[in-house]
Order: sequence, then structure tokens, then C-alpha cells
Amino acid sequence: MLSPLELTLLLLAAAVLGVVAFRMMHLPPMLGYLVVGILIGPYALGWAEDNATTHALGEFGVVFLMFSIGLEFSLSKLLAMRRTVFGLGMAQVMLTIGATMVFGWLVAHFSTRLSAISWQAALAIGGALAMSSTAIVSKLLTERLELESQHGRRIIGILLFQDLAVVPLLILIPALANPRGDLGTTLLWAALKAVIVLFLLLFIGHKLIRSWFRIVVKRRSQELFMLNLLLITLGAAWITEMAGLSLALGAFVAGMLISETEYKHQVEEDIKSFRDVLLGLFFITIGMLLNVRLVLEHWWLVLLLLSGVVLLKFGLIAFLARCFGAPVGVALRTGLALAQAGEFGFVLLNQVGGLNLVEPLILQLILASMVLSMLAAPLIIAKADAIVMKLSANEWMVQSLALTQIATRTMATQQHVIIAGFGRSGQSLAKLLEAEGITYQALDMDPDRVNEAQAAGAFVSYGDAGRRESLVAAGINRAAALVITYASTPSALKVLHHMHDLAPNLPVIVRSHDDTDLDKLRAAGASEVVPEAMEGSLMLASHAMLTLGVPLRRVVHRVQAARSERYATLRGFFHGSSDVSDTADSMQVRLHSVPLGETCKAVGKTLEEAALQELDVEVTAVRRGKERLTVSPEMVLMAGDTIVLRGGAEELARAETRLLKS
Repeated sequence: MLSPLELTLLLLAAAVLGVVAFRMMHLPPMLGYLVVGILIGPYALGWAEDNATTHALGEFGVVFLMFSIGLEFSLSKLLAMRRTVFGLGMAQVMLTIGATMVFGWLVAHFSTRLSAISWQAALAIGGALAMSSTAIVSKLLTERLELESQHGRRIIGILLFQDLAVVPLLILIPALANPRGDLGTTLLWAALKAVIVLFLLLFIGHKLIRSWFRIVVKRRSQELFMLNLLLITLGAAWITEMAGLSLALGAFVAGMLISETEYKHQVEEDIKSFRDVLLGLFFITIGMLLNVRLVLEHWWLVLLLLSGVVLLKFGLIAFLARCFGAPVGVALRTGLALAQAGEFGFVLLNQVGGLNLVEPLILQLILASMVLSMLAAPLIIAKADAIVMKLSANEWMVQSLALTQIATRTMATQQHVIIAGFGRSGQSLAKLLEAEGITYQALDMDPDRVNEAQAAGAFVSYGDAGRRESLVAAGINRAAALVITYASTPSALKVLHHMHDLAPNLPVIVRSHDDTDLDKLRAAGASEVVPEAMEGSLMLASHAMLTLGVPLRRVVHRVQAARSERYATLRGFFHGSSDVSDTADSMQVRLHSVPLGETCKAVGKTLEEAALQELDVEVTAVRRGKERLTVSPEMVLMAGDTIVLRGGAEELARAETRLLKS
């Protein structure tokens, strides 16, 4: 049996390997956690046991997940989306639970083997199956630039209600499992306790939380701020647990309290690392619950349950979306995106298992089908357009009509500019082009924005610039240029791929956040890449120089020189502890200073002999005392010199090792 430390190390090592593998396959890390949990669990390799330590880690993951949901809880946001959230979202959750209860009754009525499924158990299972994965779906919609689309807004509205529905379900399910007394009394007592606890936390806590945070913040200590945050989160969770409710409910309330303060965004950043790590460990513990041998023995039941639940949720959500006024294509896409299981489903199912509401075999079959549905979710969403086209004959007409409208608007235009994305940057560009008498045609995926802009006379159409057909309809072969105004490298690469076939000589200007993907976008065919961070730096520097009396001509010359050399002298910066470290950042060009000591291997050698160019690292400067020397291959390095290097993080680490190795 592993000690708590050994078990924690095993889970962390498995988490790292799983996330790396799934990141390499461009899949959500959550799926990696589930898979490694299955592999190392007691029913597969048997490296880790399902014991009190793993349960504690899993519970902490749920606590911080619910805390994050509480931070996002906004009354104004709910009111703005009330029809989707409380109409479509509530109908989806309630009907899914109802359909599960009907199915449970039929199974119990006609099957002696599964007669133990009570209506209470069916209700609890229905609540678990009603959930969809907020993490997976929101990530995929963001990557596909579909968050503001018609189906994207409906999907987010339903997910928001699902997140909120977890709170009453976490109270209801333990009440259903209470064998003492009648159900009405049990539910009434649970509701009364919830009201009292929520009143104490929300009303009394609301008055105290802001004042207390001000006292803590005035101490100007990051450690104290973090300790206070953990105290409030875990303290609220402890209060609700002592009241016979769930830990997650208290954490949710704590998040709601802090969301009303000015410290919300700081808290979100500070809690993110705790939440992601602990939530990952929670998913590993969920994977460990899966009995692989039992699932393989009943594989046909797992596949039947998987297909049944996915098809039920898809059909139900698509039908409800249609009833709420969505076009057929939008309704089908909404159903496809939400057909899989979700992280809160595992939370509820874990509670169902702990309360012994369902026999182990049924629990294993449901758990297996939920895991498989989440593994299939990225594939289903990626193929959503093709599936919708096959299921709906009208979708061909809708797509054709949209393309026809784009083509009609651009049919008479020549040498126009195609603007991909009509947000703030796209609209600013359009105004400047109009002032110069240059025609343009914009494509945008937000229907509300398109309708308002069209009513104001803007030349914008609803369409996806990442689709080949949309570019053809926009007159790509007659255009003078294409400008991608949104900073999304995956989408820009998709557009550039189509441009390579349709109009390889057309100039394409691409917007990006920084210089991370500069070379990748240029290699894909971008004529110019405009990094926001660097352009902002140039504007800041130019205004500063003008304020200090530098002649305008010299300022303009320096800015033009920086642009003409494609920001080469500006690329890379010295990183500090406040800079976020992630996968993209590790690939970003940065600067790094390496001081040479007496025993360093590079002392006495020339820069050419140091062979740093072999490591794809550039020496930008050599400082000797207070003097900045001109860099040349023949320069002999001396003890006390400081070498300034430019390159990626890994390349810089290898170069530093080569310079300092004695």
C-alpha cells in the first residue's frame, strides 16, 4: 500500500504524462486525466488504490471547481440570457431527468436483473446524465471561433444553467438517499437548512467579505492574500458540510461573495493554478473508479448505453432548441455539442455511488459510457458541419443562401479588401478604408453584429472566413487584399491554407497577439503579421520620444525601420517571475543575460568557437564592465563579460550550459 506522499507523487507523475500526451494530440487535458486514471487505477495496472487520500484530493478539486463557477455567477449575465438559460437550459435538464426516470421505471418493470433501480436512483442518474462538459465544449468553441455564433450562444446558455442546476442537485440527492422518515419531511428539512446557511453566508458574509479583503490587501502581501482566499473558500465549504449539505455548495457561495467585490479578477488568477491541478487530480480519481474488466465483460451494454444517452441528449436538445425558435442547422449543432457527459456529471455520479443508491454494475456501465462520450466529444464537434449537412436537407439551402448573399454583395466589386472578422479592429479598418474610397467586404460569425452593421450601411455579411466557399463568394479572386482582424493563429492558418489554393499571390495581413507565431504565420503565406504587443510598444515609444523632443522625422524613421526589418530588433524580452509560463510562452523568443565567471568554458574563446549559432541562439550584445561591445565572430570572450542571448527557452538553456560548463 502506498503512503500518502507516494500516492500523490504517482498521481502527479501520471497527470503530467497524460496532459503532455493529449496536448500533443491537440485534445483537452481533461481527457488525459481520465485515461491515466483508468490506467493506474485498481482495476487496470493497480498502481493506485481508491482510498481516503484519493477521495480527499478529488473533493478538493470539486471544491475549487465550484468556487470558480461561483466567481462567474453574475445576475446581469443571467438576466441578459434569461430566455436561453432559464428556458432552454431548464427544459433540457428537467426533460433529461424525466426521460431517465421513465427509462428506469421501464427497466425496473420489465427486468428482474435491474429491478433495484428506484425512482430516486433514476432521478439522481438523470441529473448526472443531464450535464455536459463546460471545459471541453467552451474550449472547442473558442478554437473554432463559434462562441458568438447562434448555436454558440445557445450552447453557453444551456451550460450555464447546468452549472447552476448542480447546486440544488447536490442538496437533493443526499435527501433522496435518506431512509429515515418520509421524503417530504427530509426534503423540507434539507431546504430549510440550505436557506438558513445560505442566508448566513450570503447576507452576513456579503457585509463582511469586502471589508475583510480591504484589511488583507492593505498588508500588501501576496502570501497573505492567497492564505485568506483559501481560508474563505475552505471555511465556507466546512460550514455547509457541518450543516449536512455539501462541500461544493459552500465553495460556490464563497465564489459568489467574492464575485461582487473588486478583487474578483485577482482572485481568478490566483486560484487558477490550485483549481486546475486539483481538478486534474479529481478526474484521475474518477478514472480510477472505472472497472475495465467489468466493462469489457459487458461491452455491448456500455456501447448500447453510450449510443442511447448520446442520441437521447442530441435529439432532446435539438428538439428543444427548435421549439425555442432556432433554425434547424443551429438546433442540430447545439445538440451535437452538448450530447456528451460533463465534469459535474461525475461529481453527481460519485455522490450517487457514495450513497449506495445504485448497484455497482449499473454505476460502472454509466461511468464507462460517460467517459467514452467525453472522449468522442472533440470528434463529434469537429465533424458537426458535415453531420448537419447530412441530417438536414434545408441546411444546404441555408448555407447556399448565405453564400449567395455574400456573392451578391461582392459581385460588382473589383480590387476590394476582404475583412475577416468585423469586431472593433475590423470596424476601425473599414472606417479608414471608406475614408480613402477603398471598397471592402467583411465576413463575421456574430449574427447580431452583422444585422446591426448592415442596417447602418456597412458592407458585412454573415460568413466564416475559414470556409473555402465563403472566401470564393466574397470574391477572393477579384480582391486586392485580405485582412484577418482577429488574433487566432489556428483560424488564420486555416484561411491561409485556402488562400494558397485560391489566390496564392493575394496579399494577406494577419493580426496576432505577439511574436510567438510570427514565423509560423509567415511560413504559411502571410504577407504581413501585425503583433499587437509590438505595435503597441512602437506607438508608446514614438509618443514618448515626441514628448521628449525627438524630431518627428527621426521618430517616424525609427518606427519604419522596426517595421521594415519585421520587428527583428524588438523580438524577445527579459522574462520575470510575473510573466505567465505556459506552452506558448516557452516557445516565445526571449532575451537572457549570461555572466561569465573565471572557470567558464567559453572564457578565452571567440564567439565563433563558442558555436552558439548551432543551437539556434543569437548573441545580441556583449557587455564588458560599463562598455557595450560590438558583436563579431572574432570577439574573444573574457571573465566578467555578460553575454545577452536571444532565442527560445530551451535553446537558451542549452546555450547557457555550453557557455558556463567548466
